[in-house]
Amino acid sequence: MPLERVGSSHRDVSAPHGVSLGAAVKVWARIAMLSFGGPAGQIAVMHRILVEEKRWLGEGRFLHALNYCMLLPGPEAQQLATYVGWLMHRTLGGVIAGGLFILPGAVSIMALSILYAVLGEVGIVSALFFGLKAAVLAIVLQAVIRVGSRALQSSAMIGLAALAFVAIFFFGVPFPAIILAAGFIGYLGGRVGHVAFQARSPHGSAQIGAQVADADTLLGGEMPEHGHPNVAQAVRVSVVCLSLWLVPVATLLVMLGPDNVFSRIATFFSTMAVVTFGGAYAVLAYVAQQAVETYGWLQPGEMLDGLGMAETTPGPLVMVLQFVGFMGAFRDPGELSPLIAGILGGLLATWVTFLPCFLFIFLGAPFIEKLRGNRFLHGALSAITAAVVGVILDLAIWFAVHTLFQQTVSITGFGLRFDAPVPASLDLWALLLSAASLIAVFWLRAGMLVTLLGSSAAGVALYLLGAIS
Repeated sequence: MPLERVGSSHRDVSAPHGVSLGAAVKVWARIAMLSFGGPAGQIAVMHRILVEEKRWLGEGRFLHALNYCMLLPGPEAQQLATYVGWLMHRTLGGVIAGGLFILPGAVSIMALSILYAVLGEVGIVSALFFGLKAAVLAIVLQAVIRVGSRALQSSAMIGLAALAFVAIFFFGVPFPAIILAAGFIGYLGGRVGHVAFQARSPHGSAQIGAQVADADTLLGGEMPEHGHPNVAQAVRVSVVCLSLWLVPVATLLVMLGPDNVFSRIATFFSTMAVVTFGGAYAVLAYVAQQAVETYGWLQPGEMLDGLGMAETTPGPLVMVLQFVGFMGAFRDPGELSPLIAGILGGLLATWVTFLPCFLFIFLGAPFIEKLRGNRFLHGALSAITAAVVGVILDLAIWFAVHTLFQQTVSITGFGLRFDAPVPASLDLWALLLSAASLIAVFWLRAGMLVTLLGSSAAGVALYLLGAIS
């Protein structure tokens, strides 16, 4: 059987690339178990394994796929895995790659949600999450600085970030409205060729070091046969994915009514799935606002607990939405047992959150060549990323208020709507743990897991010493 030299490896030229589906499953499972550290870390892991180690694809194709995923709502790292899986083994490969990327986090968050719901009032468990919240605050502040340093490269972008912050923090403007407005402004800026709205490097590229040419990889430089645009295939993909996504939502609405908790979970998180530009931190402010104030699924501090779970487990950070769905159904179970309702609510939130991600990849990937270099889309993305900085800053302040203060007062009037802390309710131990976490993150350069585990251990120690109850 003829063999062709590719880099330092041989492959069977009678096959598209010589990697069996079984071998690919092992690689995707390995990536899934190593997917800690948020999107930047996850993208770096995929680059190291897929480009540098396995040489499935080259630098150019990897970055091209990442740029496309950056244009989409949803977790770009999970979508990137789905994209490469699709390139390698068609739709089945994409489903396996994207599904395995989600699985470890889904299992972990579900287990932690059950423990949280059942044991959350136990003193030592509460103390653990007390410490976790302080560390999460430091990590969110780090995200503000990291994203801001990349996105705010001009006065126009700084202005957009400031407007987004004021709109969502002081006036409660919905997150989707802010994203749509920013995208429209960026689109107009791109049309007129304003330099402020030109594309920036995606936030994983800085971590990409080794240069591997597409021609020296198993996929090579050409688009695989199944990658060419096909209208009939696009229609089939749309019908299947939209049915899997929207038919369950419509069924719940018809059978249970729009006010049922499961109907609300299905519709709310379906909406989130199509507006989550900028990653988990950006959307969490809006989710927290709605889950706490509108639906009553969570208490303010519990959103921090959920984010802490997502930070310390593999998989996309947006997996915290499973925790929100779990707690919403757990507290409004109807005729079901609370635990069964919580599990179903968490799984439902996960299903409607991630199913659209597969639709975006399988439908759009064959057409991405038409998107490359489009200055209008790049302008919209640049503006959205700038607005996301303001939204994440809102999230950081919201977290800080509910972590450091035990009481807040609602400020309303003249269009304003926000919670202000009561100074006398300052929690000194929370302040000290938060300060220690900030020092660990910004000064000592401690890793995310080290900071989270250290702060959680400190919370437990304070409980055992009787300092907190």
